Amino acid sequence: MGRGRAKAKQTKVARELKYSVPTTDFDALQRELSGGSEDEDRKDDEQPEDPYDDGYDDHRR
Repeated sequence: MGRGRAKAKQTKVARELKYSVPTTDFDALQRELSGGSEDEDRKDDEQPEDPYDDGYDDHRR
């Protein structure tokens, strides 16, 4: 008892997924497929920031 409402909801969701036409962001897809990213500003010769660096010079002389 009570399964009718849940089944109706599942059927509704299934129909929406089956017959819906998703919108595709072709510009974002092109950037992803071409390997482009938002970090293109960073040059290859730059070193990435060390997440473990606390800012102190641990190498004492």
